[in-house]
Amino acid sequence: QVQLVESGGGLVQAGGSLRLSCAASGRTFSNYRMAWFRQAPGKEREFVARINWSGITYYADSVKGRFTITRDNAKNTVYLQMNSLKPEDTAVYYCAGAPPTGEYRYWGQGTQVTVSS
Repeated sequence: QVQLVESGGGLVQAGGSLRLSCAASGRTFSNYRMAWFRQAPGKEREFVARINWSGITYYADSVKGRFTITRDNAKNTVYLQMNSLKPEDTAVYYCAGAPPTGEYRYWGQGTQVTVSS
């Protein structure tokens, strides 16, 4: 059974940092596109960042320069380093995986990030 399990969320003050982890199991994700999405209360889920199998990254404008997505294929794990956090970054953060061509088919359960002002 394929599983993505996020961890590392929590409560932090504005300007602080958090590092989210997404551990994958059930298959290897080394050739998958991996991404982070987030959903704030009352809002639709939005894209945050993605990384492909070779390490090429892409970010939403709202997090560019503050967030960094990385992956460790040996550990089947993806990370999201979040710096200079703002209250508007408060959301449930989800990890997702997609085959090289196709939709995101695997999703984690989410981890809550709360940034206080």
